[in-house]
Amino acid sequence: MKKSIFKMMASLNRAILPRYSKKDITRLSKLEKAIVAYRYWTTLNALD
Repeated sequence: MKKSIFKMMASLNRAILPRYSKKDITRLSKLEKAIVAYRYWTTLNALD
């Protein structure tokens, strides 16, 4: 059940949240870094 929730959250992330793959990570604001970290955490848990 936990994995299915994270898969749903990851699909919502792809649809709603912005992508920062083309930007330099060191030049992001704190909010943008938090978004990147949240997306990473969600994706990591969806793959487990």
